[in-house]
Amino acid sequence: MPEHLRVAVIGAGYWGPNLARNFTSSPFWELAAIVDLDAARAQQVASSVGGVPVFTDIDDVLADPSIDAVAIATPARTHHPLAMKAFAAGKHVVVEKPMAESSERAREMNDEAQRRGLVLMTDHTYCYTTAVQKIRELIAEGALGDILYVDSTRINLGLVQPDVDVFWDLAPHDLSIIDFILPGGLVPTEVSAYGADPLGAGKACVGHLMTPLPNGGMVHVHVNWMSPTKIRQMVIAGSRRTLVWDDLNPQQRLSMYDGGIDLPHQTGVGQDRIAAMVSYRLGDTWAPALAEREALSAMVEEFAAAIREGRPARTDGASGLRVLNVLEAASRDLELASAAPSGVA
Repeated sequence: MPEHLRVAVIGAGYWGPNLARNFTSSPFWELAAIVDLDAARAQQVASSVGGVPVFTDIDDVLADPSIDAVAIATPARTHHPLAMKAFAAGKHVVVEKPMAESSERAREMNDEAQRRGLVLMTDHTYCYTTAVQKIRELIAEGALGDILYVDSTRINLGLVQPDVDVFWDLAPHDLSIIDFILPGGLVPTEVSAYGADPLGAGKACVGHLMTPLPNGGMVHVHVNWMSPTKIRQMVIAGSRRTLVWDDLNPQQRLSMYDGGIDLPHQTGVGQDRIAAMVSYRLGDTWAPALAEREALSAMVEEFAAAIREGRPARTDGASGLRVLNVLEAASRDLELASAAPSGVA
């Protein structure tokens, strides 16, 4: 395999320029082309990274045998047809989230990549931040103990999207992170969702999503387009320690709390005795050291490593499918709630 893999970025809109910049600066990649239906926009991105060929037709790029991979940064509804074309041309694919507009399409993408022996990677960028990498490491080594709950908040005075509700807009970030840090990924047995539309936008603008963990714990995700304050915070509580990730605090993104509640396991014991046996641990708090590195740089490096080593990427197509499964389950629960008779019996 050559020293540098060659990649084309498809889509020169919001995220495409970031991908182009990181592929250009990576020692593992050579940016071969920018593809967009808007030639002027593609040319602007190409010029910003030193000048690379520009195309408006993806078929021209896929016909080039020297191009190893494509990065798809286009609307979700186009991910499936573009990825399937790329696989047919023998190209590896990294695709933006959500991986597809439905789990059925995502499953087809996974199956086709596996059939052809190609890498399909989902760009769950947050998973490549040093903070989330550290969280995954601490959970894997047992520093937190058994995970009791994950409580994630992502709220902001955000843009009401024309085509998706607040769950599909914001929750993929949190769900991809939770899937990444939990051993075995996020494979819920059920999903509950509550959404509200106080703006009359025709879709949920504030929402809560809940799903159980195998040990009796739970995951809760709160998303909101309507908050005047911006919060990106995740609390991961374990039987030994609790970890708080505050993404908006660059001085101390992670805080580890050596405190919690202990309740000895008993059977057949009255509630009064159980209450008397509860003990509270108040230990030290410290902040794990984190290196500074752009997450997208680590993502493109992982894409190259997966291709060279012939293995699934850390955020592979299966992880993208798991996130879609949860989102679709949340949508079904919202539809059932809206169809149910109003009022209290």
